[in-house]
Amino acid sequence: MLNLLTVLVLILPAYIANASPVLLGGGTPIDFGKNFIDGKRIFGENKTIRGFFAGIFSGVVAGCLVGIFYPVLPPFQHVLSAFMLSFGTMFGDLAGSFIKRRMGSKPGSYALFDSFLFILFALLFAYPFLPAELYSPNYLFFVLLITFLLHIGSNFTANKLGWKNVPW
Repeated sequence: MLNLLTVLVLILPAYIANASPVLLGGGTPIDFGKNFIDGKRIFGENKTIRGFFAGIFSGVVAGCLVGIFYPVLPPFQHVLSAFMLSFGTMFGDLAGSFIKRRMGSKPGSYALFDSFLFILFALLFAYPFLPAELYSPNYLFFVLLITFLLHIGSNFTANKLGWKNVPW
């Protein structure tokens, strides 16, 4: 039986992966400045190669540390789930940017789905490696609620610290 702390610990790599590009990103845009067939940027200037891989790396490191200090899963499963959560997070973040560019939103603009798309993709990608109980409606609601609150709080804090230009 999972508890709320265990749920948070299991999905921590997704949160770390989502936050890391703000601090560790920059450099070459992942879309190399190219436009999609609609003439708009594919992802935008803020989605970088270094940020993408820094997010995955940071999430995997977090997952390995979780596996050492709060072992819920077999060790190799912690690593696999951390990788898939992190990769799913970064994929979901790119998907959100792609959608926002199609809608005509500028990089850094707020869209409600930004708060959820990364965690939904993370959970989808990591599904084979996480306990099935985590995907029950009650735990999923908890994850979405915590994700929304953390997203608001962390983005506001990053803006106040000068790490982000906007508080969302």
